[in-house]
Amino acid sequence: MNMTFRPPYSPSLFRRRDGASGAGLVAIDTRIEQAMDLVKTHLMFAVQEEVRMLKEQIKELVEKNSNLELENSLLKKLLSPEQLQKLQSQNKYSAPETKVGSRRVS
Repeated sequence: MNMTFRPPYSPSLFRRRDGASGAGLVAIDTRIEQAMDLVKTHLMFAVQEEVRMLKEQIKELVEKNSNLELENSLLKKLLSPEQLQKLQSQNKYSAPETKVGSRRVS
């Protein structure tokens, strides 16, 4: 019984027609490696662009949040003590406030 390994493809598919069988396999390996490097480069650029856009969006949201907090504080100062008490009692029965810790986004 012959126990030699037979690949599921024909090795002749990877050989160059000029008779340099070893060189053909190396050439294909090199092309595959170059293609993988190109895919990796494109993915890295795409990820970097996505990260840049997300950082920009985070910066804008942090700024908007800061402005809204300032506006909220100013509006609370304009309320009479009775109005403020009424507002606080309404908020007591609504969902509790959650504060997100401030993080520096670079």
